[in-house]
Amino acid sequence: MLALVAPLKRDVLRLPSLCCLSLPLRPPLSHSVLYTTLEPSGAGINFNDGKVFRLKSNWEILRGLFIFRLCSFPTLVNNSLKMMKFGRRIVGQRIFEAVMRASVYGQFVAGESLSEIQQCMEKLRKMGIRPMLAVPIEEDVGEDKSGEIWYSKNLDTMLRCVDISCIGGSRSMMQLKVTALMSADLCKKITICLRDPVLAKELSIEKLTTVMNGQNNLFSCLTEPENQHFQASLQRLSCIGRYAKDHGVRVLVDAEYTYMNPALTLVTMAMMAQCNQIEPWIWNTYQCYLKESYDLLCRDVALADRLGICFGVKLVRGAYMDKERKLAKEKGYEDPINRDWETTNQSYQRSLDMMLELIGKHGNCYNIIVASHNEESVLHAVQRMRELNIPQDGGAVCFGQLLGMCDQVSLTLGQAGYAIYKSIPYGSVDDVVPYLVRRAQENQTVLQGIRKERDLLRKELKHRVFRRN
Repeated sequence: MLALVAPLKRDVLRLPSLCCLSLPLRPPLSHSVLYTTLEPSGAGINFNDGKVFRLKSNWEILRGLFIFRLCSFPTLVNNSLKMMKFGRRIVGQRIFEAVMRASVYGQFVAGESLSEIQQCMEKLRKMGIRPMLAVPIEEDVGEDKSGEIWYSKNLDTMLRCVDISCIGGSRSMMQLKVTALMSADLCKKITICLRDPVLAKELSIEKLTTVMNGQNNLFSCLTEPENQHFQASLQRLSCIGRYAKDHGVRVLVDAEYTYMNPALTLVTMAMMAQCNQIEPWIWNTYQCYLKESYDLLCRDVALADRLGICFGVKLVRGAYMDKERKLAKEKGYEDPINRDWETTNQSYQRSLDMMLELIGKHGNCYNIIVASHNEESVLHAVQRMRELNIPQDGGAVCFGQLLGMCDQVSLTLGQAGYAIYKSIPYGSVDDVVPYLVRRAQENQTVLQGIRKERDLLRKELKHRVFRRN
């Protein structure tokens, strides 16, 4: 059925959730164990029995088994874009869309209409899971967008996302891509400027916040058109931040590629300076597969302390590993990615422990979402929360996984009363599915690591067929 996905478009709504939520970076399958078994003392959390899958319908069990099986074939994933174009031409738009809604789209996407999204959110809430909407829009360097009109239109879409997120109940969250509101090319240029100490001083948080507040400040490192776009972008980001805060929605700003991340962090910290005086409404993302991730996190914690603001963190492993390494090799600079899977795990745990210690000491001034499909990381966080007396449902520490994946973790945490979120992309089939397939191609090691969930689904199916306890 992956052959029946819509043809690739360059200017489509995209699915940031697949690239931004952390998934376990696994060693080669021949060197990995079948399952992770870690039961911290007193945690009372078991991801291995699969009983939580009894909350799923028969159709959800069968669809999950089918989709996960398809995703386990690298050849199929690698050639899916070609196959989908052919399949759509053969069956036509109507049949193609019906097949997608019954398979890939139905597994990983909330829907397109407001009623579909609300239905998905309500279903998750009944299982103890909170929704975290993700507007699938972003831009990469060199992509030709239609100027300020495109970014202004995206702002309207983001504001509507805030409105929908309000329906999600208390402590609502949404994800945001800065490059939906600001040119990726400008982000890359600002990143280069930040390497110069003089220019970096001019690009201060304080100066950016004055622009966000409506003042007309120019930056000498930018051309006149770039200055105009930068000021418009900062005001768009300010608008979404203030609107979300006023409506009780936390905004989790996604990290992207290393050639633009410093600029993304800069504008995100400016949003924090504007909105996070009392509690963390704006959060930044840290990719622990990067060698410098822990140092970057420590730097920004210190900056938030200097600014006297609260600090929110989305902690991920990262999903751009292959492209980052390819670019490093092509451009001749040092590979920014950790040398192996275990080093990334150590980096993740080190950053997680630091944030949990801060939360244990300072309470809700610091927040973190453990955005990971790695069971060891989740169980470690649960254990440390108990040791530090951090409330499991207080919101200072929460967990996140992708819609349609890692449900043995999400459902177990939800049933145990932890604050657990599912990243929920939404949009039309034509807009969302092609990007989802591209992300699948970038994360094949992750897709090959879903054997445990597939086996637990199979176990639940056998239970239902043979009525076994």
